[in-house]
Amino acid sequence: MSQVAARKWWTLGAVCVAAFMLLLDITVVNVALPSIRADLGASFTDLQWVIDAYALTLAAFVLTTGSLADRLGRRRVFAGGLVVFALASLLCALAPDPLFLNCARAVQGVGGAAMFAVSLALVAQEFPAGRERGTAMGLYGATIGVAVAIGPLVGGALTDGLGWQSIFYLNVPIGVAALVVTYAKLRESRDPNATRVDWPGVATFSVALFLLVWALVRGNDEGWGSALIISLFAAAAVLLAAFLVIEARVREPMLPLGLFRRRAFTGVQLAAFGVSAAMFAMFLYLTLYLQNYLGLSPFSTGVRYLPITVASFVVAPLAGALLSRVQARLLLSVGLAAVGVGMLLMHGIETDSAWTTLLAGFLIGGAGIGLINPVIADVAVSVVPAERSGMAAGINDTFRQVGIAVGTALWGAIFIGRGADKVAELTAGSPTAQGGQPRRLIESVSSGNLDQALAPVPPPSRAAVASAAREGFLSGLNLVLLLGALVCFLSAALALWLVREHEIERQAIVVTHPPARVES
Repeated sequence: MSQVAARKWWTLGAVCVAAFMLLLDITVVNVALPSIRADLGASFTDLQWVIDAYALTLAAFVLTTGSLADRLGRRRVFAGGLVVFALASLLCALAPDPLFLNCARAVQGVGGAAMFAVSLALVAQEFPAGRERGTAMGLYGATIGVAVAIGPLVGGALTDGLGWQSIFYLNVPIGVAALVVTYAKLRESRDPNATRVDWPGVATFSVALFLLVWALVRGNDEGWGSALIISLFAAAAVLLAAFLVIEARVREPMLPLGLFRRRAFTGVQLAAFGVSAAMFAMFLYLTLYLQNYLGLSPFSTGVRYLPITVASFVVAPLAGALLSRVQARLLLSVGLAAVGVGMLLMHGIETDSAWTTLLAGFLIGGAGIGLINPVIADVAVSVVPAERSGMAAGINDTFRQVGIAVGTALWGAIFIGRGADKVAELTAGSPTAQGGQPRRLIESVSSGNLDQALAPVPPPSRAAVASAAREGFLSGLNLVLLLGALVCFLSAALALWLVREHEIERQAIVVTHPPARVES
């Protein structure tokens, strides 16, 4: 095998390992959250921030690190991201309290941003557009699908056997191994026309996103009409508007708004946002149902996610092979619709339901994830000039992470709000329906502490209150599953409408490399 041919497979391997580590970390953490809560004394809000602290910083910095990679070198920034992510993982494992953990998770997001921003660009620079890149993106998509779905299994086994800290220790040796491969095998590349970093854009975007998520997370506690929540939403809106003005006027924006004139570019970003906000953000609440409602152990919960693993693993390579034969908009819309159908099939959980109620939805939703991930990955870098691939990859990952961050916060607000309303309805006229008690009962079911929350309730009323709390939990979960399905269906329609094949580079491009040396 020639050096050039070997290098591209080493590059794909390093990128897939990094993507696997990043996405595994998200899903592994989901399964470990109940153990983290018990060990660190975390609240329901703390658990949301364990997810959102990581997603927010990743979303805020992925565009910046993409620009830095184009200037400083993609391999160099990728390697720096590996170092930051591994060190932050070590800090997560050593966290003594929820605040320390969430701060370390935020630092993890910065390292993750560097890796995410460069991953697809590294693949695109080695694999020419067309069938070869489609195959590479299929393998990349399969890696994402397996990481998202197998994470709970790995996390459950580690949490049960070694404690939740082990899920973070795991990243350290993997990161070191990936770093060695990166410096030994990957080629350095830059954009000769790289732009300067748009720091005003970074500041307005990251602060706006943080305030939006903060408002969603705190809305139920503070009251949606309270001065604090209204102020947070207003400030987020003003800063987002300021961000758009800056991006329209600055000479070298981190988010070139002109790219969105390409319908296909806009469509693939909305598809990435939709599936992340709907399905990936939902894993937190599905895990709370499996562990804290049904009482499954972390490992048993991971086993229940295996149907998603199998479905996404089987379908993703097929999707990569279809990229050169089937229009991307059809693959995207069918995949998103399949995820929506899967969430609809999960919807309708009742108090006597077993985990198998979710099985059909897991299979169809997993197949949908496997179908769309390689398509999103391919189209994201194939609708822009090759020299802007780093920026395009960063924009796509920003939409993914914004989807997860906003989805986690939004579904949590709706889930708690709907559940509390149901508890108040079922216990009307009793002290349980007063004040913040309904919300606290829903949070207690979510965290597995219902018995403790029922201690102040008079013994004759405990059974009725416990039943109301469980029904409230399911009412909230069913509602967010339904809304998540609607988000997927809307995203499918938008992808079908916006993505056009003529805007996607499908012909092989000429890549200038030094002459390959044929090894004997």
